[in-house]
Amino acid sequence: MYEDIINMPYPDREIEADFPNKVLREAQFAPFAALTGHDEAVEETARLTDSKRELDECRKQELNRKLVYVSGHPGEDMVKFTYFLPDEKKCGGEYVTVCDTVKKVDEYERNVFLAGGDKIPIDDIFGIEILEQN
Repeated sequence: MYEDIINMPYPDREIEADFPNKVLREAQFAPFAALTGHDEAVEETARLTDSKRELDECRKQELNRKLVYVSGHPGEDMVKFTYFLPDEKKCGGEYVTVCDTVKKVDEYERNVFLAGGDKIPIDDIFGIEILEQN
């Protein structure tokens, strides 16, 4: 019944002869990742973000007063800014604090440029503290 195929070579044996045994063994025991990216997705979902806090009028006036002062004295004072940094992947973000000297305040584009190269949107500033006054 199987006399016509019983002595034929197994087709994969010709392919296996081209590969070294080590490669075939490594392929056999290679990890199988059925859920590639699953761990990263779970971590991203579990990561918490803050929501942006609204400032009252008194706080806005205080920040504006300090911003006017530092814009009139660029590069003179070390200033600590706390501002809201929106998250790139989720709704919300985090509050970041950076200390540097002010290079320029652009009221038209509503940005503060720091000497270190950072750019802070004025509308996202939560706190300004002048650390050194020369």
